Amino acid sequence: MPEQPLTHAIAFDPEDEYRPEPEPEPTPPAWMDGSLRIGIHTSIAGNYLNALESARKLGCSALQIFSASPRMWASGSGSGSGSGRIAEVDAAAFRARREELGLGPLVIHANYLINLAAPQPMLRTRSIQGFHDELVRGLALGADFVVVHPGARGESRPEQAVAMAIESIKQAAKRLPASGMRILVENTAGMGTAIGSRLEEVGAIVNALSGFRVGACLDTAHLFAAGYDIKSQRGLESTLEVIDSTVGLEHVPVFHVNDSKIALGGRVDRHEHIGKGKIGEQAFRRILTHPRLGAALPEGLPGRAFLAETPIDDPGDDRRNVAMLWELAGLKERAPEAVKGFSMLTAAGKKKAAEIQKKGKKGKK
Repeated sequence: MPEQPLTHAIAFDPEDEYRPEPEPEPTPPAWMDGSLRIGIHTSIAGNYLNALESARKLGCSALQIFSASPRMWASGSGSGSGSGRIAEVDAAAFRARREELGLGPLVIHANYLINLAAPQPMLRTRSIQGFHDELVRGLALGADFVVVHPGARGESRPEQAVAMAIESIKQAAKRLPASGMRILVENTAGMGTAIGSRLEEVGAIVNALSGFRVGACLDTAHLFAAGYDIKSQRGLESTLEVIDSTVGLEHVPVFHVNDSKIALGGRVDRHEHIGKGKIGEQAFRRILTHPRLGAALPEGLPGRAFLAETPIDDPGDDRRNVAMLWELAGLKERAPEAVKGFSMLTAAGKKKAAEIQKKGKKGKK
């Protein structure tokens, strides 16, 4: 049978080529609703979920935690606060409960032993690995930000230390899966050879890591101790100008809001209850109500959070400091209801701490 000729010649049309739909733009998290977020550092002792429940009972809308012991190098795996990894069942429970409570942002503060600017190769290597582990735990818990101190320079020059910190953060963030979690570099009070007390140094790190979406977390007590006069209205405006020209206010989604036991320029990191220190109540009122430091557009940054790291000397100090922040921000009526009488420090806990401290002093004699 003779071959039948083709009746329809089908030409390739580029319009027929399959084109996958573009990935939808990620929706902003619920906490970026234009409201100011206020919270405190809460304890993960016993269980990660305890930190969320403490934040709820203290009347917070945001919180900060450690992902492991802040003064020990984490190792091993499991669900405890001293482990290197978090069991997925615990991480999933934490993420689910946080969503139920509507708390955000969630900020993780990195281990105090991490020194990203260390001139000693072994300490720097351990610090990079330690910070990488912090980022992995942050991803597991669904953190929005991980805050880290840039480190201490030892005998190296400040510019060398800044370059070292930049490279260390790059190394620590390598091979992490894509996510919305961001690294925030915290300013320091300037104790010893710590870098980051000058906003120019923080800005240099943030700007060099713009491709990694790195920002800054600024601590009010550290700013004041480093010589930035945020106590007076003129001093606050001047400091905001410096922040703008170095870091950029749009790159500061989180403030650690602490009063200072140390006078202006004292270069020592000692936190005090809100309104009870050298910065004072009126200064915090100006800070918390300043339109450029708010969470509402066009001047503010949606989701901006103010988190206290204030001492808990007596039961209830934590609850009172959170309440003070809401009041000074002019948002007392909108604050989540705190559980009356709740504190992360109980009377029994205070007594036990005093006994341990007393034994420690006897042991040193």
